[in-house]
Amino acid sequence: MANLNPTDLFDVRSLLSEEEQMIQDTVARFVDERALPLMGAAFDQAQFPMELIPEMADLGLLGSTIEGYGCAGLNGVSYGLICQELERGDAGLRSFASVQSSLCMYPIYAYGSEEQKQRWLPDMAAGKVIGCFGLTEAHGGSDPASMKTRAKRDGDDWLINGSKMWITNGNIADIAIVWAHTDDGIMGFVLEKDMAGFEAQEIHGKMSLRASVTSGLFFDNVRVPEANRLPKVTGLKGPLGCLTQARYGITWGPIGSAIACLTEAVAYTADRKLFGRPLAANQSIQIRLADMARRITTAQLLSLQLGRLKDAGRMAPQQVSLAKWNNVRMALDIARDCRDILGAAGITVEHAAIRHMLNLESVITYEGTETVHQLVIGRELTGINAF
Repeated sequence: MANLNPTDLFDVRSLLSEEEQMIQDTVARFVDERALPLMGAAFDQAQFPMELIPEMADLGLLGSTIEGYGCAGLNGVSYGLICQELERGDAGLRSFASVQSSLCMYPIYAYGSEEQKQRWLPDMAAGKVIGCFGLTEAHGGSDPASMKTRAKRDGDDWLINGSKMWITNGNIADIAIVWAHTDDGIMGFVLEKDMAGFEAQEIHGKMSLRASVTSGLFFDNVRVPEANRLPKVTGLKGPLGCLTQARYGITWGPIGSAIACLTEAVAYTADRKLFGRPLAANQSIQIRLADMARRITTAQLLSLQLGRLKDAGRMAPQQVSLAKWNNVRMALDIARDCRDILGAAGITVEHAAIRHMLNLESVITYEGTETVHQLVIGRELTGINAF
């Protein structure tokens, strides 16, 4: 009998279609050949590798599930595999694609007019226009309904005032999907970077997602034409619908982080000699590695089934919460343990574990904290809202 794949013990790959396997292999090659040689230095220098954007666009990774408008029209499982492989490189890389695809292109596609779709989506798919998503505010966090950003009618235009915080892609974005209270409820607007009164300020000093641009957005009487308002949605269901799409991808991404860490730890413990034998010959090491493989396998099956439900039109937000909670916690625990197994070597960016570990400290918080997702499942089980 052939040896099992140590990062796919249940042969989950055999459950993928030929097209899904081809997509995974294509993105994996891109990550191995183009992204990984850059990511250690990008993290160390706190710079996003902008040169990878055109290549990601050429591979059809931006807005990959959208039909038409220059997009690839892939299924949900394929998008999940894209997220998994990109995060195997770095969560900052996956975050860029996730924001561009699920938080910016998706709302234009789902809530926008045909004119807005034609104007923005082809250039976004080609990587010529970069987007960011403005929902979170400094005081709000897990309570987006409490946002203070306001949009008021002024003739045929809108005037927007307020601010957003912790915005991925903010300072490299050409447009921002901004959600604001109006007299008729929460609405979404497409703001353009050169609009007067619109400013992005990059957040420095981060110890997580360093190879990712994070910004604050500020709006001082920004005049936005009615043509830039997303017309097909009103209320919090608009931004929450976007977040469900993005969270789905996040259930897959941390599997890539965990696989990267386990792969590194297996190789390291085979080469590292202590007391006359490989580190991998110790029972304690084997037990820890085996536990990592068990948890990765569980996460792989969870996300694959979630993807099949999504493609069948039967995915519920609560199921996304369960998978996000489980898979990010799984990956963070594995990254921390792999960092420990690598000893002193584990604290440098020459190895992947510390980079993934620090990145996952953000992933477990953004787009719904672990506690929020636990309470979503608690509400589903009991029928009682404990928020």
